[in-house]
Amino acid sequence: MDDLGYDDADIRRILEEVRTIAMIGASANEMRPSYFAMLYLQRKGYRVHPVNPRYAGGTILGETVYADLADLPAPPDMVQIFRKSEDVPPIVEAAIEAGAKVIWMQLGVRHDEAAARAEAAGLKVVMNRCPKIEYGRLYGEIGWLGVDTRVLTAKRGHRIQSKTRKGRIV
Repeated sequence: MDDLGYDDADIRRILEEVRTIAMIGASANEMRPSYFAMLYLQRKGYRVHPVNPRYAGGTILGETVYADLADLPAPPDMVQIFRKSEDVPPIVEAAIEAGAKVIWMQLGVRHDEAAARAEAAGLKVVMNRCPKIEYGRLYGEIGWLGVDTRVLTAKRGHRIQSKTRKGRIV
């Protein structure tokens, strides 16, 4: 899985050219990687359309959730895949049909035949990478959990104020 060598300039070019992302497998669960990735990418100025039939018609992070790529109001620049590798081929076919320019398969996701099909159709393909991580790495913005909240804490959820009594934390 780690024999994929992508040039940093190519990854950077993709991240600079893409403005809209269809995130296949987006989750409303705040603890899922797709939720963190969507939040981070939104904060970086990308318009992220969540695609997940389980949540279709609802919203995730203020964006309407679509059941599939065909339901999107306009072609996305990039289709980001948060699904198992074996689920990739029909997603790639739908992305080609939808007019996407880039297929991006998340960490741990790789399908060489589907990638070759996408490239033959003129799409750029990135496999086994995370755009959130690549953005942070290439632009020097890696923060704790990938989201720069400007607060560093070991506590989950929110910042708390410790109380002290006689110089000891209680």
